[in-house]
Amino acid sequence: MVRLEIVKKIYEPLIGIFGVRVGRGMLITGMLIVLAVVIMAVFAPLIAPYNPTISAGKPFQPPTKEHLFGTNRLGQDMFSRIVYGSRIILLVVISATLISMSVGIPLGLISGYVGGKLDRAFSMVMDSIYAFPSLVLAIAIAAMLGPNITNTALAISIVYIPTYFRMIRGQTLSLKEQLFVEAARALGARDREIMFRYILPNLAPTIVVVFSLSVADAILTEAGLSFLGLSVVPPTPDWGYDLRVGQPFLLNGYWWLVFFPGLMVMLLAMGFAFIGEGLGERFALGGER
Repeated sequence: MVRLEIVKKIYEPLIGIFGVRVGRGMLITGMLIVLAVVIMAVFAPLIAPYNPTISAGKPFQPPTKEHLFGTNRLGQDMFSRIVYGSRIILLVVISATLISMSVGIPLGLISGYVGGKLDRAFSMVMDSIYAFPSLVLAIAIAAMLGPNITNTALAISIVYIPTYFRMIRGQTLSLKEQLFVEAARALGARDREIMFRYILPNLAPTIVVVFSLSVADAILTEAGLSFLGLSVVPPTPDWGYDLRVGQPFLLNGYWWLVFFPGLMVMLLAMGFAFIGEGLGERFALGGER
């Protein structure tokens, strides 16, 4: 037992330092990746050398100085399509995530605070949605609504509402029993004021982390819908759509048609995931202290 206590005293500070460094490194890396994509989306007309929807050269040209990422089967410049495609994917996933938050957070807050039959009814509906695999449900909704950006964002948002609901409801069930809530109630605060003035601010760390992680997952979902032809309408530049169009030509040696769109999907999803994990590490370590 004495040796165990000595080992804990030696290694616990090291674990804490290592955890802080890893969390900070993941957070910074993720922010740099996301910032680079955001800059690319904002300044797309200045960065892209060609119009992404028209032919800019011969079909199936490999990466060269004139076409950094090569050209596709229509002669469209792949680098320009990657740059402009960042606008589409960011618009869709951020819009979808904000819609999910605006619905899931209030419902989870009300359900967890009020409890009773209302909580059981909301939980039953959300659990039913949550039981479906996210991509399958998004495909079903997008197929029913039709392929366009608005419908894609709506389909993805419905999928992630239960994620926010479950997280916020669980945290609210715990927070409403805390002393500061009892004190606010004793001072005459109304239920609405307690929920949105006292409980909701304490949920901010959870909301930020879930937001980053859900955006990372939504990026993969949007790419999947585009790959299946359920998102944008050609010739709109989109990473998932370019993956779909380039996939049949992969065995012919035209690797750049799928490599660069796939790489960008992976990097952007990884960037948001790193932000979520990094923030989670920092909040967790801060809570322990």
